[in-house]
Parts: sequence; structure tokens; C-alpha cells
Amino acid sequence: MTLFPADLDPELYERLITSGGGALTRKMGIEFSELGAERSVARMPVEGNTQVIGLLHGGAHVVLGESLGSISSAIHAGAGRYAVGIEINATHSRSVTAGWVTGTCTALVLGRTLATHEIVIRDEEGRRLSTVRMTNMLRDR
Repeated sequence: MTLFPADLDPELYERLITSGGGALTRKMGIEFSELGAERSVARMPVEGNTQVIGLLHGGAHVVLGESLGSISSAIHAGAGRYAVGIEINATHSRSVTAGWVTGTCTALVLGRTLATHEIVIRDEEGRRLSTVRMTNMLRDR
């Protein structure tokens, strides 16, 4: 499997390649393994992304989720369009203190003006840590 879908907008491809998904994504250590409108997957290290008592920061869960949801929505939007996040929420179900977490982003709605994705974040044992839901508005350039 290739990282990018074959029909990816060349301008978006260039932005993803040159930015690595953005400065915050790089700073958090997020690594993308699959990108598409319907499904995207990435992982992130716990180390370096913890809060004061050593747990993976709740905001780090949201950064991983928003990174996946935003890129998936931008892929769906297509050439000459872009995605803007208008709503995000997260439910944290379990904590983690070490290793890597993996986010799997699945499309719930892929419309002409809105795209909604659910991102499930799991630990290395496959346990659900959090669920993030994000809606993006799709706009013409």
C-alpha cells in the first residue's frame, strides 16, 4: 500500500511532502502510514507528549485526531478546495504512559460542504484510549 491515494490533488501532495503534515505534527512525532478520504492511519509516541504526571496529554490525543481528520477532509475536498475544522470533541476512555498510540480515522459523512470523521486512538495492545470526532467545512479556494 502507498501512503497517498493515486488521485491526490498535486497541490495537496506538495504541501504534505514539504510540511510533513505541519509543524505541530512533526513536533509531536506523528508518523502517517495511510492517507485517504475514507480512512487514514497514523501513530504517535507517548514520550515527549505527556502531561505533568506522565500520562499521554489529552490534547495530544486531539492533535493526532485533528491531524488525521483534517488531512482526510482535505483529500476528500479535492483540487481547488480546502477543509476548515469547525467542530472537534474527544472522549478519553483510558490512559497510557509509554509506547506508541495509533489513530485510525474513518469517514462518517463525506458531503459536498461538510466532512465528518471519527478517529479512534488505541494503545499498542489495541485498547481504545480515546474517540475523537471532527467536522470540517469544505470551501472553494
